[in-house]
Amino acid sequence: MSGRVCRFCGAPLQITFCDLGMSPLSNAFVKPSQSHQGEVFYPLHAFVCERCFLVQLEQFETPEKIFREYVYFSSYSDSWLDHCRRYAETMGAALGLGRQSFVIEVASNDGYLLQFFRKVGIPVLGIEPARNVAAAEEKGIPTLSEFFGNALAARLVGEGRHADLMIANNVLAHVPDLNDFVAGLRRVLKPDGVLTLEFPHLLRLIQEHQLDTIYHEHLSYFSFAAATRVLAQHGLAIHDVEELPTHGGSLRVHAGRAEAGRAPNARVPALLAAESRARLDALDVYESFSEKVKRTKGALLEFLIDAKRAGKRIVGYGAPAKGNTLLNYCGIRTDFLDYTVDRSPHKQGLLLPGTRIRVFGPEKILETRPDYVLVLPWNLKDEICKQMSAIRGWGGKFVVPIPEVTVI
Repeated sequence: MSGRVCRFCGAPLQITFCDLGMSPLSNAFVKPSQSHQGEVFYPLHAFVCERCFLVQLEQFETPEKIFREYVYFSSYSDSWLDHCRRYAETMGAALGLGRQSFVIEVASNDGYLLQFFRKVGIPVLGIEPARNVAAAEEKGIPTLSEFFGNALAARLVGEGRHADLMIANNVLAHVPDLNDFVAGLRRVLKPDGVLTLEFPHLLRLIQEHQLDTIYHEHLSYFSFAAATRVLAQHGLAIHDVEELPTHGGSLRVHAGRAEAGRAPNARVPALLAAESRARLDALDVYESFSEKVKRTKGALLEFLIDAKRAGKRIVGYGAPAKGNTLLNYCGIRTDFLDYTVDRSPHKQGLLLPGTRIRVFGPEKILETRPDYVLVLPWNLKDEICKQMSAIRGWGGKFVVPIPEVTVI
């Protein structure tokens, strides 16, 4: 995005959506042996395009640096795996997928989703640039360790590999060259194939003050209307949309080649109308978000300060990217959180970027018996509260920071 222009339509970017100051890359965890070294901080400043209303960040680092050694593994959330299993069953039945079909997933991570298609004999291909998670091949899932775009799509088509079902979950936001990526999705799709995309819904982000879902790996933030415009520009037409609870409120868009002529169902115009009623086509709605963010920060800091003054011990649960945005923006370090824990062994023993809070396994909470556990992946609060219900045995309580501070 050269000279702050929209990565979709090329218009100048001048209107601030949210300025979260300076922050490191949210998944750039620090090894204890490197704790004496400095970190690079970048502006975390989101803009809204006045022409197409796409909310977006400037790009400061290459995808190669961010994603080649990525520590996010999708398979460590039970609720997410259940979400994926249900999707695979539903889509397999709806599209009549079988051994003669072909399913491609972009950003296939550790094979968390494609495993459910493979188990019933449907041929699959994963595309995942992060070398440390392309080990999905160990699960029997063929995986290309490459970045997806129009060039790779052309190569796949040249090899005769067209998709009956093309999946791109929580990747559209990560793409620097949005137009090249979406053009590639269309190219690799069969004439009657279906594309599904999942991404956090900008409307929910605004309504629920989800400031922590803004981080450098997420370059773009989509309303349904903005996503519709992007897909239409590249010959893709949406025929269905689902509102999902995942990631604090997401959309699953179903689309296909425009010439396939699928008629959109009633949910498509209904959601566009809902966004219009919420005035997502008015700049003042975006400009007012910054004040909501400041109030959310103030409320969390007030709670933490009062708790520490009362002699309470506070720790974190989780080491998600969103948590690192929240902690860095609010200036929360070991003066407030003694440590945090995470189920992923790939994060345990490391230090959070910026704040340098240490990550342990969940059993650490049972050993130290803190008064409060700050749930950083608040979108998984129900799953976490159930897994860690033992803390109630000593009077421990959970604290959820978004959309407002809530003690459970």
